[in-house]
Amino acid sequence: MGSRFEITVVAENKEQADGYIDLAVFEITRIEKLISSWDPHSQTSAINKEAGSKAVWVDRELFNLIDRSIKISQLTDGAFDISYASMDRIWKFDGSMTTMPSEETIRSSVRNVGYNNIDLNRSDTTVLLKLDGMKIGFGGIGKGYAADMAKNKLISEGVKGGIINASGDMNTWGVKPDGSEWKVAITNPLNKNNAFALLPVNDGAVVTSGNYEKYVTFNGIRYSHIIDPRTGYPASGMISATIFAPSAELADALATSVFVMGIETGLDFINQLDGIECILIDSEGKIVSSQNIDFNKQ
Repeated sequence: MGSRFEITVVAENKEQADGYIDLAVFEITRIEKLISSWDPHSQTSAINKEAGSKAVWVDRELFNLIDRSIKISQLTDGAFDISYASMDRIWKFDGSMTTMPSEETIRSSVRNVGYNNIDLNRSDTTVLLKLDGMKIGFGGIGKGYAADMAKNKLISEGVKGGIINASGDMNTWGVKPDGSEWKVAITNPLNKNNAFALLPVNDGAVVTSGNYEKYVTFNGIRYSHIIDPRTGYPASGMISATIFAPSAELADALATSVFVMGIETGLDFINQLDGIECILIDSEGKIVSSQNIDFNKQ
């Protein structure tokens, strides 16, 4: 999935721990083979290959992941959309861009994007992408899903506590061997040396989306590598969005969505969701949080 996974488990000894970690790695690898759009033999690649042509049968597991992804698209008014993979790659974040693409080029880049053009047949678990050239990808939800599945696998094997860290996306359960809570440090990307909060994560996930490493600046505006799939324009106005949620899959998808929405809309959106919290940092370094975040609980 192009991500580094670090797995921590509570176990009786190193040998037992190594066995548990091997099980988690096997599960993550299994998920990758199912959802990878880079693997020409995956079911996801088969869906993309037949775009605009015919429906493709997939395993119920992949079908359900696509179904949940569409529901998140509906919930976020398209700020999250797995058909983002259809976008033309007109933005470069390697320092080579000197001018912004034209409005026409940007508008054209998302011509094949739109979750409404993903057709699901529940009776035979087939998926059809209605437009020729349309593609789906799980870059905004896949590693969260893999982390959840690895966590569930370990819990089913009797592992009482641990952390699945998917390139900074944290998924926890249980407690540390000393009985204390797992905690995550929240840092301001403009001052990475200091954490402004150390918050507990109890049997849940915390995921951050940010633009502090990949971005371009035009006319004094910083544009993120996270692109709004509805418009083709990179998100702006926010440096990072951190989401706390019961599952890493949901936190992963919502972090991307809220980053695209912006501070005001994103904060209002999260405050309407039960069991979901956020910490947002705008382009000036100002920190805002959802209504139930308590920075004093450390």
